[in-house]
Amino acid sequence: MADISTNPARLRPARNADGPAVKTLVFGVLREYGLKPDPGCTDADLDDIDGHYFQRGGTFSVLEEADGTIIGSVGIGLVSPRVCELRKMYLSGRCRGRGLGRTLLDHGLAEARRLGFRRVVLETASALKEAIRLYEQYGFQQYKPEHLVARCDQAYFLDLE
Repeated sequence: MADISTNPARLRPARNADGPAVKTLVFGVLREYGLKPDPGCTDADLDDIDGHYFQRGGTFSVLEEADGTIIGSVGIGLVSPRVCELRKMYLSGRCRGRGLGRTLLDHGLAEARRLGFRRVVLETASALKEAIRLYEQYGFQQYKPEHLVARCDQAYFLDLE
């Protein structure tokens, strides 16, 4: 796990007030990779972080710099009592290469375990090569779900047991 004490950033639980800044981050990263934001559907969860994550048994965290600028995010959403979805794991392009992606993934997996989930699933786009490489390094395995959201063409799972 990357030591965020050596990086000028800290993780904290997100609040609904963070929604606009998280949207700016997520939509910016999506566009950077040629992917289209979907504020009316796939990304609508960012309009009510509390309702879509915390009130449903999940969690959502942001990574912020000392000045409060949000540079990363990671969410754990409920799929079933034993399965969660890793969602909205994004990191600002200017902050990559510092181990912060690992920090976000480590945190997300720790939160999934803390909440009692036994499996983590995620959907991603093949354009997000760095993220896919990281997921595979952590042992995520590709599978074919019944349905993928429009901008995603790959799905992965990781058993936590």
